[in-house]
Amino acid sequence: MEPQRKRWKGSECDTDSWVAYPVLSDEQSQDVELIEAFAAPVLNKKETSRLVRELNILYPLNGLQHIKRVRACKEKGSPHPLEVLVCLIGDAPDMKVTSIDSLLPPDGVRHDGLGEPFVVKVPARPPLTRTQFELASKHWPTSFHEDKQVTVALRGELFSPPQKATMHMHMMTALTAAKAGKKMGMEAVGAVVVNPATERIIAVGHDCRGDNPLHHAVMVCIDLVARSQGGGCYSFDRYPACRWISPGSDTFPNVPDAEASFQPYICTGYDLYVTREPCVMCAMALVHSRIGRVFYGTTSADGALGTKFKIHTQKDLNHHFEVYRGILKSSDAILCGWC
Repeated sequence: MEPQRKRWKGSECDTDSWVAYPVLSDEQSQDVELIEAFAAPVLNKKETSRLVRELNILYPLNGLQHIKRVRACKEKGSPHPLEVLVCLIGDAPDMKVTSIDSLLPPDGVRHDGLGEPFVVKVPARPPLTRTQFELASKHWPTSFHEDKQVTVALRGELFSPPQKATMHMHMMTALTAAKAGKKMGMEAVGAVVVNPATERIIAVGHDCRGDNPLHHAVMVCIDLVARSQGGGCYSFDRYPACRWISPGSDTFPNVPDAEASFQPYICTGYDLYVTREPCVMCAMALVHSRIGRVFYGTTSADGALGTKFKIHTQKDLNHHFEVYRGILKSSDAILCGWC
């Protein structure tokens, strides 16, 4: 029998009390790293193309393709409108006195169109988010290939009000499961697996470590999904709140049409809602089961999807998925009481 989803009777403003923020990779989240370089004013604007061409040969700025070679002068009223990046300080020749003559050999770049060099800081890596781009651009012009979904997600605006209402309902189901588990003496953690193409719940589970130390709520849900597909290793019949349904004629996202008639591989394309951030074991199980997205409420000291590790962003793994945190996080009375 399909699990009955409780209708949320709160007002619309309840979904305004929390925001789903993406859990990004360290590269996307870190501060902008800066390195020092020499720049020089372009005294004759007509010489700019030649200077850039010759500087690119002498000092190619390897690994810094995101850096633009020329920028407009920041100082108002400056007699020269442009400034050009000459070289990184680490690439400059040893010299007692810094001058344009000492930076540029006479047979390399004709520097009669350049003023005296000065030190600037430039971003060492290409920006991956708009925040990084805006910070980097304060130092030197930088190319940026924006992922608009990430930009919108970081503003907390990726999901529409109807989508948030559905997410709210699924997490409430997970919270109800957590409460049921707590009443049976288990850790108060609940999880729900949903097919986002139909918004049908496939499995509901809670912590069952009273029987097996591996039976975290996420592991229970994955096993229940496998059971819905004719597999599964364990029986959770003595836990009424742990249940599953057959996917039936559901369509599965991110699966080619030619494969649509076949059974999905465990959690392929599914969403997981879990009240607490998964641990390393559960996160790796989600990788193996090919989950599509994970939404969790509260963080965990040993959490593997944002707090201690970011398993879903590891480049050497053969599957990656999106992670969002903070679902119903502001519902303190519920979360503190149940989790």
